[in-house]
Amino acid sequence: MTTLLLLQLLAILVAARGCGLLLRRFGQPAVVGEMAAGVLLGPVVFGQLWPATHAALFPAASLAPLSALATLGLVLFMFVVGAELRAPQGLRSQVRAAGLVGACAFFVPMAMGLVLAVWLYPALAPDGLAFWPFALFFAAAMSITAFPVLARILKDRGMTRTGVGQLSLNAAALADVFTWMLLALILALAGGGDGYAGFTRVAGGLLLIVALVFLVLRPLYAWLLRRHPLDEDGATVSFGLLLAGMLACAAATEWVGLHAVFGAFLFGACLPRDDRLLAVLIERIEHIAVVALMPIFFALAGLGMSADAFTGGSVGVLAAIVAVAVAGKVAGGALGARLAGHPWRPSLAVGSLMNARGLMELVVIKVGLDAGLIGPVLFTMLFAMAILTTVMTGPLLALLARGPRPAVQLEGGAAGGSASGGGLDT
Repeated sequence: MTTLLLLQLLAILVAARGCGLLLRRFGQPAVVGEMAAGVLLGPVVFGQLWPATHAALFPAASLAPLSALATLGLVLFMFVVGAELRAPQGLRSQVRAAGLVGACAFFVPMAMGLVLAVWLYPALAPDGLAFWPFALFFAAAMSITAFPVLARILKDRGMTRTGVGQLSLNAAALADVFTWMLLALILALAGGGDGYAGFTRVAGGLLLIVALVFLVLRPLYAWLLRRHPLDEDGATVSFGLLLAGMLACAAATEWVGLHAVFGAFLFGACLPRDDRLLAVLIERIEHIAVVALMPIFFALAGLGMSADAFTGGSVGVLAAIVAVAVAGKVAGGALGARLAGHPWRPSLAVGSLMNARGLMELVVIKVGLDAGLIGPVLFTMLFAMAILTTVMTGPLLALLARGPRPAVQLEGGAAGGSASGGGLDT
C-alpha cells in the first residue's frame, strides 16, 4: 500500500508540474495547468485511454490516504487565504463602484443560474435532494470569482495598480464574501437533516464558532504573536499553536455540519493583519500546500469526474452551463461598472476579469459534491466550466486591449481614483 501511495503521489506531482509549466508558456496561470492535470489523471482521459493501468494506479480502495492529504492541503490553503484577506488598495476610493460591480457580478449570474437550475434539476440533481438546496448551490457555483487567481492574473499582466485591476480586485473580494456566506447557509440547510430545525442548529453552531473565533481566539493569538513573533528564533511554539488553532476551527465547522474549509478560513481571517506574519505563513505553509498537497486535491477532483458529461445530449448541457456562466459574470461585472459611471470597454474588461473562477470554483463544487448537493456528472461540467472561464480571461482582455483606446491599460488605482469608481475613465 505504501508503494502504491508513493507512485500515486509521483504521478500526481509530475502531471501537475508538467501541465502547469506547459500552460504558463501560453500565458495561463500555473493553477490552470494543475487543474487540467486533475482532468488528465481522471477517468475522462487516463481512464479512457489506459483503463487497466488507471484502475491499477488509482483503485478505489486506495484513495483514503490521498483524500486525507487533499483535505489537509485544502485546509492549509484556505487558512492562508483567510490570513491574506484584507482590504485591497484603493477600496475606500472605490466603495460605491466596487459595491455595484460586486453585487451585480454576484446577483446576475446567480439569477441566471437559478433559471438554468429549473431545467437541470430533473436530470442532474442527486436522488432525494429537494429543489432549493440544489438550485441555490448551483446558483452559488455560478457566482464565484477566484480572488487569488484574479490577483495572479493581474500581477502577471502588470495590471495590479490600474483602475480596472483595482476595481476588479475590490469587487471580487466583495462578491466572494456574498458567495461564501450563501454557501454556508446552503450547507446548513442541506446538512441539518431535519429541515429548518436542522438548519437552525447548524447555523447556530456556525454563529457560535464565529463568536469564539473573533471574540476569544483573535485577541488571544494577537497577544501570542506580539510576545513570540513567527519571524524570530524560537517561535516553534507559536507556529505549533497556530496550526492547532487552525485544525481545531476546521474540526469544529466539520462537526457542526459544514466543511472544514470554513473553519480554516475563519481562523486565518481572525489573525492580525501583519505583513511579516503573512510572509512567514506563505513561506512555511502556502508553498507546501500549493506545490505538494493541492495537486492531490485536483487529482481527486479529477477522479470524481464522469465521462458521461461529454457524451450525447450532455455536451449541450455543458455548453449551456458555460454560456450562462460567462454571460452572467461578464454582463454582471460590466453592468456594475457602467452603473458606477464608467465607459463600456473598461466595464467589459472588469466583467471579463470577474469571469475568472479558477481554484475557488473547484473548492466550492468539491464541497458541494462531498455534501451530496450535486452528482458526478454536474460536478464534471462545473469543473470544465471553471477551467474554461479562467482560460478565456486572458484572451478576452487581449481582445479588449486592441484599438486606439485600450480598455485594460488604464491608470488611476488608489492614487487617482474618485469616490465613485477609482480612475477608470478613458
